[in-house]
Amino acid sequence: MTFQGMDIVSIRDLSREQIEQVLERSERMIPYARGEKSSKALDGKILATLFFEPSTRTRMSFESAMMRLGGRITDLGVPSMSSISKGESLADTIRMVEVYSDIIVIRHPREGAARLAARFSSKPVINAGDGAGQHPTQTLLDLFTIRRIKKDFSKLNVVMVGDLKYGRTVHSLAEALSSFGADLTFVAPTALQMPKETVKQVEKAGGKPKLTNHLEETIADADVLYVTRIQKERFPDLAEYQKVAGMYRVDKKLLREAKSDLIVMHPLPRVDEIDPEVDDTPHAKYFEQAFNGVPVRMALLNLVLGGEL
Repeated sequence: MTFQGMDIVSIRDLSREQIEQVLERSERMIPYARGEKSSKALDGKILATLFFEPSTRTRMSFESAMMRLGGRITDLGVPSMSSISKGESLADTIRMVEVYSDIIVIRHPREGAARLAARFSSKPVINAGDGAGQHPTQTLLDLFTIRRIKKDFSKLNVVMVGDLKYGRTVHSLAEALSSFGADLTFVAPTALQMPKETVKQVEKAGGKPKLTNHLEETIADADVLYVTRIQKERFPDLAEYQKVAGMYRVDKKLLREAKSDLIVMHPLPRVDEIDPEVDDTPHAKYFEQAFNGVPVRMALLNLVLGGEL
């Protein structure tokens, strides 16, 4: 199965076998991601980063991944300081950027922007998040984190809680986990429950997701608790945000009811949905999860650009 030159816009672009290939390659990348080994696999290659939305982990892990493989980065910078501020279309920006690079990573507030970029680019495009749509590389690092700890996805009870409507990370992850045989529970207020399209995709993959708005009722049977932030910036109406802000909070009191080997994950940044007191418990895996973005994105860049370790 070749990845070379492939666009990665949605997790649906990858077969189960391809996902497993990325996860296996990611395992090999860990000592390189930690700086214990060095590589020139992508020497001479240039990664272009186009971030139209704020980012810390995704941007820095992509940059770190490229540099750990001996490649280089060219960055669009703040969009307002580029020709976009003069009215240049996204299509024309992509046409220009591909001239200066070998691969493009884009994050954009508009759903579908990454697919549009892939349409106009002859170079491979990786979606780093498009609006409330997809975030495939986050899904891959989440899967990698779960597999390293739990070994097998089959029959794991994964509870996703928080903003499941606008939280793009859970859309991709729910679809992927259902294809691997995990059991899913979606915990959210009605207004932020998992979109019907995603629920249908989960069911199409053979899953039977449970939907509820009561976190306390699900914690005892959970193997993985995947927490998301209520995303204020995605609400068209501030009053609607204020109705649900702070509705769920994971703390030590809640975790007393959990299995001893429950893992708590979060794509970060967090606000107040996970109490900092949880950080020192064996349940907390979100900082390990953030590190895993480096080996996973190294693996993907290596595969798409045809590099050899």
